[in-house]
Amino acid sequence: MIINQTVIRHFCVVLLAALLTYVFLVIHSKWAPIHRWNRAFADASLVLLAITMMIGPVVRLRSAWGRLVPWRRELGVHAVGFGTIHLLLVLDGWIEWDLPRLLGLLVHPIRGGYVMSEHGFGLANVLGIVALVYGIILVAISNEHAVRRLGGSVWKFIQRGAYILWALVVIHTAYFLFMHVLHYHPPAPDPKLLQGPFVGPGAVTFALRLAATARTWRVKRKE
Repeated sequence: MIINQTVIRHFCVVLLAALLTYVFLVIHSKWAPIHRWNRAFADASLVLLAITMMIGPVVRLRSAWGRLVPWRRELGVHAVGFGTIHLLLVLDGWIEWDLPRLLGLLVHPIRGGYVMSEHGFGLANVLGIVALVYGIILVAISNEHAVRRLGGSVWKFIQRGAYILWALVVIHTAYFLFMHVLHYHPPAPDPKLLQGPFVGPGAVTFALRLAATARTWRVKRKE
């Protein structure tokens, strides 16, 4: 029965992810295909991750919502999966596997070597890659075998790092929505349509976390 429930959750999350990807493909319909697809997967991954991060504080505020907790694993797994697809599309279609370009480096025509062209671009990509690597680690230990192997306390300590992952993803996304378009090179298509919706999940997640922390503090204080 547990396996069946897990399969159902995976199926539902995949359907949600596919629907989100389609919606973002429509939103980015005027973009070049490579940017349209890599951003659609990135945006879908961000939404899945935001929902994952909201479940914890929501349950802490309203224990009746505890049935949502098991969904965090599947949501996190597919958020990382879609983030990985996003990176592969960027590497293959935009960066063309020229890894120094991923760090904002370009070959100088006179010097004949790499020079820093876009400082923020490189830093934002490094933060995104670090977040993705940590996400892959979290996915790798998202099973009962890992819990037994690592021990409950170590496993929980690593899992709590998900908030660091979330912060890195928020900074990475914020750069491309608000700062990359200010570069003097011709920018990517105008992303302003998603600037407002992006702020929402980030602010809501932070507010829920703050409220849950305050509630926990009040309960502990009474005890």
